[in-house]
Amino acid sequence: MLNTDLITDGHALIDADPARGQANRRTALKAALGVGYAAAVLPTLAQTAVKTSADGLTVGEVTIDVNGFKLSAYRAAPAGKTGLPVVLVLSEIFGVHEYIADTARRFAKAGYLAIAPELFVRQGDAKGYGDIAKLMSEVIGKVPDAQVMGDLDATVKWAAANGGDTSKLGVTGFCWGGRQVWLYAAHNPAVKAGVAWYGRLVGQASELTPKHPVDIAAKLYGPVLGLYGGADTGIPLDTVDKMKSALAAGNAAAKASNFVVYPEAPHAFHADYRPSFRKEPAEDGWKRALAWFQQNGVA
Repeated sequence: MLNTDLITDGHALIDADPARGQANRRTALKAALGVGYAAAVLPTLAQTAVKTSADGLTVGEVTIDVNGFKLSAYRAAPAGKTGLPVVLVLSEIFGVHEYIADTARRFAKAGYLAIAPELFVRQGDAKGYGDIAKLMSEVIGKVPDAQVMGDLDATVKWAAANGGDTSKLGVTGFCWGGRQVWLYAAHNPAVKAGVAWYGRLVGQASELTPKHPVDIAAKLYGPVLGLYGGADTGIPLDTVDKMKSALAAGNAAAKASNFVVYPEAPHAFHADYRPSFRKEPAEDGWKRALAWFQQNGVA
């Protein structure tokens, strides 16, 4: 198992020897998928972090082929079972660390094959960065939406060949991953439903991010439940209103989409290892997420 000392040592190597540091980061990424927390979020709040047992589950890292590229993902599923409904779990900017792996285990306990792909790996090791500004500029800001869509398509294909019933496909994600939930619900016709946790809805078009959720809202394949915080300073409520209007003018799946806004909740209120965690909205949102998937044919 990888501890935070290895992450810290990785930064020391990067500072002293960039080439060796990059190799170390790759080694850490390989060893640490779903284990330990990202450097940028340390220290964590151990007293609130949820720890879901792997008892009765098949868990761990798997490798997904994406046109010859080997994409790592964390998989959690009820042991010995097949024909499972599938939920893609899309991470925050910090990658597939312990919190995301634990969330996947929670879905597995509810009967799903849950898969969390490491969607930043081509650009760098999101978990190894201690500085969020550098993480955003050097890694996250260089990830094309088209790359993410292709990686998720490959993940769905892998799920179909490894015990999943992709006719029952859901997708959920947090922050950066929440934005991608909206995009993927408009990309893959197999998506039955999505749950987006405080993902940004509007933004400037660019080569890497040509469209944002508000631009594709009218053409969803599966309805999306948006779980947002009324005290989220990064996602103004007027952008939620814009998204609601776009959904109301859209197709059946768009019209069936819904928002729940928790008035006092900040951004990342589900992140139980961070100061932003709010127990009541997080637990209520989780119940709503499970009910949403069941209601819309994922469970």
